[in-house]
Amino acid sequence: MPLSHDPALRAPDDAAASAVSTAIAPGTLPEWDLGDLYPGMDSAEFARDLARGEAECKSFAEAYRGRLDGLARGEGAAEALGAAVIRYEAVEDLLGRLMSYAGLVYSGDTTDPKRAKFYGDTQERLTAASSDLLFFTLELNRIDDAALEAAIAAEPLARYRPWIEDIRKDKPFQLDDRLEQLFHEKSVTSRAAWNRLFDETIAALRFEVRGEELTLEPTLNKLQDSDGSLRKDAAEALAKVFAANLRNFTLITNTLVKDKEISDRWRGFEDVADSRHLANRVEREVVDALVAAVREAYPRLSHRYYKLKARWFGRDHLNHWDRNAPLPTVEQRTIPWIEARETVLTAYAGFSPRMADIAKKFFEDSWIDAPVRPGKAPGAFAHPTVPSVHPYVLLNYQGKPRDVMTLAHELGHGVHQVLAAPNGALMAPTPLTLAETASVFGEMLTFRRLLEETTNPVQRKAMLAAKVEDMINTVVRQIAFYSFERKVHLERKNGELTTEQLCELWMSVQAESLGPAIRLGPGYETFWTYIPHFVHSPFYVYAYAFGDCLVNSLYGVYQNANEGFVERYFAMLSAGGTKHHSELLAPFGLDARDPAFWQIGLSMIEGLIAELEGMEA
Repeated sequence: MPLSHDPALRAPDDAAASAVSTAIAPGTLPEWDLGDLYPGMDSAEFARDLARGEAECKSFAEAYRGRLDGLARGEGAAEALGAAVIRYEAVEDLLGRLMSYAGLVYSGDTTDPKRAKFYGDTQERLTAASSDLLFFTLELNRIDDAALEAAIAAEPLARYRPWIEDIRKDKPFQLDDRLEQLFHEKSVTSRAAWNRLFDETIAALRFEVRGEELTLEPTLNKLQDSDGSLRKDAAEALAKVFAANLRNFTLITNTLVKDKEISDRWRGFEDVADSRHLANRVEREVVDALVAAVREAYPRLSHRYYKLKARWFGRDHLNHWDRNAPLPTVEQRTIPWIEARETVLTAYAGFSPRMADIAKKFFEDSWIDAPVRPGKAPGAFAHPTVPSVHPYVLLNYQGKPRDVMTLAHELGHGVHQVLAAPNGALMAPTPLTLAETASVFGEMLTFRRLLEETTNPVQRKAMLAAKVEDMINTVVRQIAFYSFERKVHLERKNGELTTEQLCELWMSVQAESLGPAIRLGPGYETFWTYIPHFVHSPFYVYAYAFGDCLVNSLYGVYQNANEGFVERYFAMLSAGGTKHHSELLAPFGLDARDPAFWQIGLSMIEGLIAELEGMEA
């Protein structure tokens, strides 16, 4: 449905998002031009398309509801059903275009009442309209296997075989049409409403740091400051405000987790994360193997690295606000936007001029929104919108080295989305586990390029340390987040969770994953409250670890067998959602179902930590 056009988000972390006041932004930062979608909220074009979308949904239902089985068994089944799918895809693209525009406008300032109303009204109307489309995939899945297989054998339906085979996987978890419609229409006043409450609550929070009132992003950014006392003040400000809002965050969490449990129970999902695995088209045992491998590696990765980092600071332990601190005695500088742009494009071009050319369009055609503004959505994302238009990237750029990596990350998503677009609205979307491949690969290319150009041993050490920290944040931290979510969703089955329970569960997974070298002081127990993935996309987070380990393995193939790799890589990205992860990885000699697969990626992180330890000798 059109409401599923979710952006690809940056991995959440205490210091992953970075932003400061535009007064000290590093150079002129670009703002996106949403005119390729619509001229404005009040434009005649938006109103026309919204009305057209509503009418087309009704017309489509009148034309096809209750008729699909008959079409599949009649003469010219492939042509008749193919025409229906083509028309359905066109409606999906139109509704997705409308919702994407409303969502992007809203993300520009979630505290603006006019934008909030525009977003809410659009969401309500599109949810109501698209309820007329719900029957389509349900009826397709009720067609006899033999009849459908015969129809798929010929064009134009044959083109949609991957999509049809994909939706058949949902068949065991479908409800009857009326229940599906109820779930769909009630989403506006249930999950979607609580998501919006969370977003607007987060955007409205203010944190006082040394007499300055800041929003969430600039406050989180201070956890990366070279001044240890400022990092402490920022952490205490975060904890104070989070604590003051714990009642609301606890209610939001309890409600959304219960909402998911109800849906899962009605649909027949066995495990709390099975619906996410199904959406990701990845087997539960593959995810379980990933989680087990990462948790087993905690002592060799995060525990080992933070012990080393504490030694660099001349301590036995680091406080939680020092975890992402820059290394002592390493010069910190603001990286101008123009330099960040050239760094990423040069790295991309070194891999493939085609990759750089696609990324360049984001800069040249105003597809990026980089500055910080009051009320702007936190973090970073790449939104694919719909194949008939193009993606947009949102950043909160401040000029830290991590911000350059975030730019490389989101542009990787953007390149992937552009390459997958020719598959159309139904088959361009990529499961989350593979959606993070291009983004993390873009980061790796940028990091390796910078590392090759760095001869100063102090700067090289700082770069390696930053990369290790990013990898730990992407792999170890995200699996810890996944473990936290599992504990919350399982415990919620026994009744509402108290604030104290949520905080205890959070601290248990953090202590296990970060290790004894990180001291989790008072206040840190509240830091679960602001992670948006827990609210918007339950169990999303393991996709980051999946993507990072996958990219580490892919990069190893690239280093060892460069010939033909670029072509295979672009073929993988261009496939969009048309192939299973096993099919996409086979040309590279990789198999995520092999338990040893995860060790390849984890070994790369371990190797970088060993290199850092060698610098101490």
